[in-house]
Amino acid sequence: MPTIQVFDPALCCSTGVCGVTVDQALVAFSADVDWAQKNGTQIERFNLAQQPMAFAENVVVKRFLERSGAEALPLILVDGEIALAGRYPNRAELARWAAISPAPAVADAKPDSAACCCKGQC
Repeated sequence: MPTIQVFDPALCCSTGVCGVTVDQALVAFSADVDWAQKNGTQIERFNLAQQPMAFAENVVVKRFLERSGAEALPLILVDGEIALAGRYPNRAELARWAAISPAPAVADAKPDSAACCCKGQC
């Protein structure tokens, strides 16, 4: 099964439920990542703010950042090759890359306050 790597911009957390405003795209993507992982997909996520060496040590990511800058993140690699940049993939794209049967996306995924990483800021 392919390995999917997600290189996130600098975020407080990967769930999208940080701070005053909720990033619905991140909430939906987090639900899709959970779904894909439960179906056997290997997905790794790296946060620029928390894991900068993962960005510096990956030649593909380093060249992408030199060319496009951090504002072009997120960057998604599938087996080490660029598959998508500038937005998060949807469930159908994850399913295609992972070669698994797609399931309906959670259209109105709601943030789980227990999953908030910002200690009460949700």
